[in-house]
Amino acid sequence: MLLSIPKFEMIERQNKFIKKLEERDCDAAIIFGVTDIFYLTGFHFHPTERPIGLIIDANKKVHLFVPELEHEHAEEYSVVDYVHSYPEYPGIKHPMQYFKEVLQKFGVGGKTVGYDSLGYGSSQGYRGPSVDKLIEVKNFVSIYGVIEEMRFIKSPNEIELIKESCRWGNLAHRLLQKYTKIGLSEIEITSRASMEATMAMIETLGPDYRPHGNTARAIFRGQVGPESAFPHAVTQNIVMAKGYTLVTGAGADVFGYHSELERTMFVEEVSKEQEKYFNYMYEAQDVAFSAIKPGASYSSVEEAVQKYFKEEGTTELTRHHTGHNIGLLGHEAPFFDLGDHSIIEPGMVVTVEPGIYVKGLGGFRHSDTVLVTDSGIEMLTYYPRDLDSLIC
Repeated sequence: MLLSIPKFEMIERQNKFIKKLEERDCDAAIIFGVTDIFYLTGFHFHPTERPIGLIIDANKKVHLFVPELEHEHAEEYSVVDYVHSYPEYPGIKHPMQYFKEVLQKFGVGGKTVGYDSLGYGSSQGYRGPSVDKLIEVKNFVSIYGVIEEMRFIKSPNEIELIKESCRWGNLAHRLLQKYTKIGLSEIEITSRASMEATMAMIETLGPDYRPHGNTARAIFRGQVGPESAFPHAVTQNIVMAKGYTLVTGAGADVFGYHSELERTMFVEEVSKEQEKYFNYMYEAQDVAFSAIKPGASYSSVEEAVQKYFKEEGTTELTRHHTGHNIGLLGHEAPFFDLGDHSIIEPGMVVTVEPGIYVKGLGGFRHSDTVLVTDSGIEMLTYYPRDLDSLIC
């Protein structure tokens, strides 16, 4: 059973990235993006005030720059040539002065240097100089988005990890529906379902399982009853009542890879009005599934969905685009949006989640994780979508 990206694939990613640097006439590179560092090295960390960076030097060697408290962690779990560290932030000597020394030692000075950001950034109190104030180079070239674009098309190993994520999200959602009862609060229900699914997951997968994110979980995120009409509500610990519209979410991270499963459910009974809007949403999702094909644009999928909503007179009830790519982040580019003309390609993994939101009644949104194939799509999430299966 595959539970992580193997070392050889990390090296393949690094080599591919180095080729992209060469195409841009870059001799070296500096990367501060957390997700991109993990993608290239397998080193997962929580960014704090302590700066962490990745360097590709002039000889195409790969370096991690970390605080000393992460040094052993980085050496054990990353696929790099060198690990460098500094004592602490802010320290008597600022960490970026140590960073400067590494750049100078390994020949980055005077070269053309690609960068995703000219400095480390953090909302947790970090302050420090940008790289262009530390070292003189021939030229700085922005390579922002290059690694993100490398992540658009998933490898067979990445797809297998996402499928594993889908399996455990399915269990978590099954338990969520099972435990949804009148008189219980959303926190009671989600906590029980998430914990039970997580225990089953870690017992089944064993000690090699590393989430690098969240374990199995199933949530309402505050989309309970009338509050479900807010697409991105927040948990409020609402108590379930008969007839409530519920919008759910479930997933489980596997070596950092996400999946997304969302369903619209109803507590014990469903009204004709709820059924009407449920059917609009259901059919809109089918329209999107049919429009996703290699060679089509992301915007064309949104156009098809918006055409359907316009024909049914429900455009004013929509609040967001139809979906997005998914992988190491819950939301990744490209997006099923009228303004995104990226081309759909085999190997992309996307979410399909058109929604309708009716004030006072609730929200109506399914989300499924879908793999783009040579001829169309493969559904990776497989929880029932029909109305009868979604009455708690």
